[in-house]
Amino acid sequence: MKTTDFDYELPQELIAQTPMEPRDHSRLMVLHRDTGAIEHKHFYDIVDYLNPGDALVINETKVIPARLLGVKEDTGVPVEVLLLRRINATDWEALVRPGRRLKPGAVCSFGDGLLHCTIMENVEETGGRMVRFSYEGVFEELLDKLGEMPLPPYIHEKLADQNRYQTVYAKSEGSAAAPTAGLHFTPELLEKVRQKGVTIVPVLLHVGLGTFRPVKEVDVDKHVMHSEFYQVTKEAADTLNRIRAAGGRLVCVGTTSVRTIETVVDDDGVIHPGSGETAIFIKPGVKIKAVDALITNFHLPQSTLVMLVSTFVGRERTLDAYRLAVQEKYRFFSFGDAMFIE
Repeated sequence: MKTTDFDYELPQELIAQTPMEPRDHSRLMVLHRDTGAIEHKHFYDIVDYLNPGDALVINETKVIPARLLGVKEDTGVPVEVLLLRRINATDWEALVRPGRRLKPGAVCSFGDGLLHCTIMENVEETGGRMVRFSYEGVFEELLDKLGEMPLPPYIHEKLADQNRYQTVYAKSEGSAAAPTAGLHFTPELLEKVRQKGVTIVPVLLHVGLGTFRPVKEVDVDKHVMHSEFYQVTKEAADTLNRIRAAGGRLVCVGTTSVRTIETVVDDDGVIHPGSGETAIFIKPGVKIKAVDALITNFHLPQSTLVMLVSTFVGRERTLDAYRLAVQEKYRFFSFGDAMFIE
């Protein structure tokens, strides 16, 4: 498979710049795998497509204000540090700009010296750096004060409310990007889901570079995913196994939830509790072992996310659905509309 096999034409004006209000009024394309039929709905209609006894699997990660803007201490040159993954109390893996000027040993300052970081070694896998912070007080409080929400580069408008780049169920801090399929849910809609007899099961995957990193390889099979932290509790695993045994479906909210579940399921379809790093790459040819249905947004051309969707419905049908979404003027990417694949 070539990366270009997952390309499609997208007019720039269809890239959503602001979130829909209310959250659940986004459009929803429903794709039925058994018949190939497609319906055009609104996201609040998702309740109609969930069955009593199903599990709705959500990723309860919370985005941190991971974008730090400061200066290189010795020259005053503006710098940007985007935090990707915490290693320990002081060290992070990060993307830094301008990379050519931030060699190992360089010191950056943020908030008029409230926070400093020293550039450490390169991380070959991502093209990033290890950075070490020095500060007084509590790091998380400084980050809340000095950091910005790391919106994707294709969003050019300032976000009026930072919480609109968080899901309403965000709980565990650690992501550099939002699990965007979950942005469509409101507390009221989740309550309707519960009232229908659907069990909402939280898992965790801290979204880092792995989910959004561009595929630079011509050959898809040569692409290596960046690892991300995941956690599935014993309670979550037991609940999901019980629901599957009773004939219920596992409906994942977002590709990150899919990757988490498929990381911890064995060849017999049994889900195991666990935590650690996952670099799972779900692409056509990879068997989906546990997930039955997927709620997802419309993703960037040639991305690993389009490849994951293609694993569910096939490459041609995925691209046909995307072309139809363009024709029907759906909104694309993080703040865009949604698709339900069942």
